[in-house]
Amino acid sequence: MLYNDDCINVLSTLQEASVDMIFADPPYFLSNNGKSISSGKVVSVNKGDWDKKENYSDILLFTKRWMQGCYRVLKNTGTIWVSGTKHNIFDVKRVMDEIGFSIINIIIWKKIDPPPLIYKNKYRFSYEFIIWAKKGKYHYFNYDAMYKVDNNEMHDVWFLPSVSMSEKKYGRHPTQKPECLLERIIIASTKEGDVVLDPFMGSGTTCVVAKRLNRKWIGIDKEREFCAIAKLRLANIL
Repeated sequence: MLYNDDCINVLSTLQEASVDMIFADPPYFLSNNGKSISSGKVVSVNKGDWDKKENYSDILLFTKRWMQGCYRVLKNTGTIWVSGTKHNIFDVKRVMDEIGFSIINIIIWKKIDPPPLIYKNKYRFSYEFIIWAKKGKYHYFNYDAMYKVDNNEMHDVWFLPSVSMSEKKYGRHPTQKPECLLERIIIASTKEGDVVLDPFMGSGTTCVVAKRLNRKWIGIDKEREFCAIAKLRLANIL
């Protein structure tokens, strides 16, 4: 099910303890009028009004409100994955501790194809954090499936690519996550028939992968343009 609305509003209407797993890709607040490089061209780092700090009266309060909503709808055996960079991930960790989540792992997604630096005065940015946390004492982890990826115990550093062009054919989202990343996360922490929720679904990657893997899915985004892309992507899954 898709919702074109603010996630804080929608989360308050969903049934308590009804979701098995949440993947959240919240605003990173990177939109500061800086420059970057994309496909060999100099581009603005601005993602949209939803990513600008000045459009939030209190970022920590915003983080706490949507995360409290996630905590309420998550089952006691459920887990949440939250992506971020240095710009937002420390606030996420702080709020998780306050609410009562217990961190299982902090994953480093090492991108195998990061963009080059535009200003040659620092190290190249090539990774994102993904915090994996649980609500209760017990959680599900598909150890065997993760072991089979490389015939070894999987580490907490994942070497995965950015989004392929084929995943953007129905429209582009500026912070779209690759399907291979969500496939690993969903297989690792859910079973077939489980409910997967994404409160900042963007162009719908989490829902697309969940549908393909026979999970139930809920996606929320307040931008009409991105909801339209998500609908197209979901409609074209066989």
